Amino acid sequence: MAKKKHREYVWLRCTETGDLNYRSSVRTMGGLPERLKDGIKKYSPRLRKHTIHKIKRK
Repeated sequence: MAKKKHREYVWLRCTETGDLNYRSSVRTMGGLPERLKDGIKKYSPRLRKHTIHKIKRK
């Protein structure tokens, strides 16, 4: 039997610069966690400060 994949890779896009700075795996069963829907504060190397990053699926 084939195993079902319950995880998916997504990119985190900076809301200020539009850069794809981080790649993360998320669980697809049960929906996305609330902290990912709203955005996460991550470091943006171009701006040299922490900004909100939102999910971008490829």
